[in-house]
Amino acid sequence: MNDQEYSVDTLPHDLALGTLASGVPPCLSLYQPTHRKHPDNQQDPIRFRNLVKTLEASLLQGHSSEETAALLSPFHTLANDHAFWTHTRDGLAVLGDRDGIRVYKLQRPVKELAVVADSFHVKPLLRLLQSADRYQILGINRHAIRLFEGNRYALDEIDPAPQVPRTLTDALGDQLTEPHSTVASYGGGGASHSAMHHGHGGKEEEVDSDTERFFRAVDRAIFTHYSKPSGLPLLLATLPEHRGLFHAVSHNSQLATNGIDIHPDAITLEELRLRAWEVLEPAYLARLDAQASSFEGARATGMGDDDLSTIANAIADGRVATLLVEADRIIPGRVDHATGAVTFADMASPDVDDVLDDLAEQTMKKGGRVVVTPLNRMPTDTGAAATFRF
Repeated sequence: MNDQEYSVDTLPHDLALGTLASGVPPCLSLYQPTHRKHPDNQQDPIRFRNLVKTLEASLLQGHSSEETAALLSPFHTLANDHAFWTHTRDGLAVLGDRDGIRVYKLQRPVKELAVVADSFHVKPLLRLLQSADRYQILGINRHAIRLFEGNRYALDEIDPAPQVPRTLTDALGDQLTEPHSTVASYGGGGASHSAMHHGHGGKEEEVDSDTERFFRAVDRAIFTHYSKPSGLPLLLATLPEHRGLFHAVSHNSQLATNGIDIHPDAITLEELRLRAWEVLEPAYLARLDAQASSFEGARATGMGDDDLSTIANAIADGRVATLLVEADRIIPGRVDHATGAVTFADMASPDVDDVLDDLAEQTMKKGGRVVVTPLNRMPTDTGAAATFRF
């Protein structure tokens, strides 16, 4: 760990299951909603300390006070980090074990939870990673790009990876046709983002040639470093006269046919989010309905089930192809991963996790697909629904 005893990150789009699920017991999982602005965020560190006390009470049931203090030390350091608490997002996840803690700022509120178990509680993070409502936006004109990532509730501008050209000059360098305008950006992102252009421009065909080469370079880089690893749909936000050219040169399979016919510089971040969701919502609803229909068809032929014990046994045998788990439901208990036996217990007891979380983790370890699904789109009332390979 670093000198702060913890690392802080936004939830990466390509976070591996091994990173989520690995840990040396006892594994501490803490979730809470947070707030972006003052004065609402003043209560966030207080709520965090209360959740840490819950972890402490659970740890002391099976561990010494010295070991408990060592495990919670980085949590206390985080609680006192004033800079951290003044720059949060909508939710917080903290996973801790003997190696320290990992801290994730989330774009969506999560329910409060503090649990000590043999493995990390990962269902809320899985929901964020594979949620059908996540997307990315590429804002582009002839001179520069802006990149965003969000869901139906929140949208944030992100700094492109170093390998992604941000400007025409970044992309073409000494291959830039002369004379040509160049761009320099001043200030931060968001609606206040501004750019100053210098020069008198070249012939229209030279400008078009440079624009095409710029678009091709951006398309390759965005696909390689964002669309391919994340699998998220990419919306293009640009003026109509640029949309056709970008689509013509693009080889990005995640680029949506429909986009936003305005550049992000011209609207607020919130308006950009609303316009994005207008484009994406029909496909989002259709995907959730298709998941439910697929399960119902499988159950009708004996290739699906919603009984937790039956599902656990099928996972142990490697038979589960797809598992739907209810997003905000917790069923306290344990799953014997060797036999598939399910034991229900009190969540306050040490080493007890969420049965649904355990089922999800084991499904992925056996090569199955997990979809964390909102209650109103679940086809069952047990909290889970599985379709089988055989």
